[in-house]
Amino acid sequence: MSSDRRKLVQEGFRALERWGVVVAFVLLFAVSTAKQGSDFVSFENFRNILNSNAAIGILAVGMTLVIISAGIDLSVGSMLVLSAALGTLAMNLLIAAEWSEMSAVVLGGAITIGAGLLAGSVNGALVVFGRLAPFIATLGGLAAFRSIALALADAGEIRSQSSTLFATIGRGGIPMFGLENNAGKPLTLTYSTVVFFVVAIVAQWFLSRSRFGRQLVAVGANETAARYAGVGIAWVRFRVYAIMGALAGVAGLVQSSRMNSVSTAQLGLGSELDAIAAVVIGGTSLRGGYGRVWGTVVGVVILGMISNILTISNVSPYWQGAVKGAVIVLAVLVQRSSRD
Repeated sequence: MSSDRRKLVQEGFRALERWGVVVAFVLLFAVSTAKQGSDFVSFENFRNILNSNAAIGILAVGMTLVIISAGIDLSVGSMLVLSAALGTLAMNLLIAAEWSEMSAVVLGGAITIGAGLLAGSVNGALVVFGRLAPFIATLGGLAAFRSIALALADAGEIRSQSSTLFATIGRGGIPMFGLENNAGKPLTLTYSTVVFFVVAIVAQWFLSRSRFGRQLVAVGANETAARYAGVGIAWVRFRVYAIMGALAGVAGLVQSSRMNSVSTAQLGLGSELDAIAAVVIGGTSLRGGYGRVWGTVVGVVILGMISNILTISNVSPYWQGAVKGAVIVLAVLVQRSSRD
């Protein structure tokens, strides 16, 4: 292959890496519209896709930051269920102690996020101070955190004792005036979706505008150069895992309030695969040093659309993991080809 033709191919792969997520979204949108017609393009359908994937989206935003730092976190699903279990148990104890429902829910929510922050800090400490590879440290967390959650409930379910307020977090929303569902009732933008968007906007701002974001990219791109530039490598890595843990706690709060319970055996199971898939689809490099949160948001929507298509096509849900795995491999192959 001539050098000019090789350069042209490489530029094509780079363009695909940069804008492939948009191309994939447009193609999936066209396919879904062809299969489902006006039902797919309705506001209600997109609201449902976003609502059902809000927790995965929150995890994926945190995973984006971790992967940009050239790390990985396999324990996000286990942190989610552990933080949700601890927060729900604390809320139930407070309600049993005759605290007001509002106080119990607020404090339970704070404990959920705080537990996630603590679990993420443990991962960060193992990576930074224990000098463990992120894969090994978070693989241990994947097993340990869920095991603790299972022990707390004897592998059962923790039901919320809040009558209505806790469930409102996951099921309530902001009315979208002028829009109605098929039953003629006003559509709402759920609080879960609002939290997802707020987390994504804040993370994108920090990544592109803040000093911490620039340091994060520098550490992922070239750790040695970042160290010579005076960047505190250990502090940056520790913080990004702590942030990931806190966002796992937020996702746990969203999921448990939506279900009004915590299934310690099922909640968050496989979430790490979905989060990593969304990040890679969105164009973030698994080598670190490059990524964009907005691409991850589109990746989350694409995953939701894929699940939607498979469900409509009566494909067994057991095959969805194979599809997501194939998507991850394809996205990584595109990334590698753009750098060869």
